[in-house]
Amino acid sequence: MDPRPHILLIYTGGTIGMIKDYATGSLKVFDFKGLTSNIPELNQLDCKIDSVSFDIPLDSSNMNPDYWVKIAELIEDNYSIYDGFVVLHGSDTMSYTASALGFMLENLSKPVIFTGSQLPIGDLRTDAKENLITSIQIAALQEGGKPVIQEVGLYFEYKLYRANRTTKINAEHFQAFNSPNYPPLAESGVHLKVYKEYLLKAKPSKKLKVHKNLNTDVAILKMFPGLNESVVKSVLGTPNLKALILETYGAGNAPTDEWLLNILKKAIAQNIHVINVTQCPGGSVIMGQYETSRALMQMQVINGKDITTEAAITKLMYLLGDKVSPKLFKTIFETSLRGEMQ
Repeated sequence: MDPRPHILLIYTGGTIGMIKDYATGSLKVFDFKGLTSNIPELNQLDCKIDSVSFDIPLDSSNMNPDYWVKIAELIEDNYSIYDGFVVLHGSDTMSYTASALGFMLENLSKPVIFTGSQLPIGDLRTDAKENLITSIQIAALQEGGKPVIQEVGLYFEYKLYRANRTTKINAEHFQAFNSPNYPPLAESGVHLKVYKEYLLKAKPSKKLKVHKNLNTDVAILKMFPGLNESVVKSVLGTPNLKALILETYGAGNAPTDEWLLNILKKAIAQNIHVINVTQCPGGSVIMGQYETSRALMQMQVINGKDITTEAAITKLMYLLGDKVSPKLFKTIFETSLRGEMQ
């Protein structure tokens, strides 16, 4: 038996898995079976690496909950064989997928590290090699025979973040992601520094439980000056709608127009869960701090606190899919389940 950590790469699609065909100038899918021959630096890592790819690689704009389940099942099926997992994914929806996997993989005690790149792996100035190599190195980190990272992370441009705290902030720069309300879990420089005080700790007696039922009867409505009654009614009148994320201003503030408050009250009375999430990149919802959020608090709108929209929408799908009791829903949503909120 090889005593080194055993890491599984899961390629779903995205720029990181593309390489330039210099004969034609076009991009083609990288053959991960020849990974170490194309990236010889991987031979310096003290781990064994296997890979598996989606049959048809996906642009991440086409990613959806069915594929989230497919990724979760690949991890579930290989969980006893491998010490860590690296998921290669397009950057556009990576925060959504990584947040979803965090909720779906209950009692996770091994690293699941998402990464990607802004440039293809064969490009002269690519960020793909560093992101891939360091993600594998992080997934293979162990102390006392146990993984150092025991949660779903997202690694990009020298920083490892808790995945459900991330959002994509730039479509052009190599620093494509940020975690505005939670510090990095690790940083890569001359040395790889892990900030252990920020890591989630697994419960060793608990077995991995994979949640595969996700309910997509959810919507997001962003507040903006001029939002009118017919639009709000249309969104909340969507057939089978179970929950709405209300992206509010600042610390959770919304207009105090009577028509808006009445529509929201009616929706809540019809057992539609309404979650207050700030549209600001950083900061937290503090309902009741201003008059413009007091009415929302009084009608029992759910407080999203400092959760990202990506984590909020995937948490909703997870809780609805798990058929959480309507009476407990507000309490459970406002509770941090995977370190996604304070």
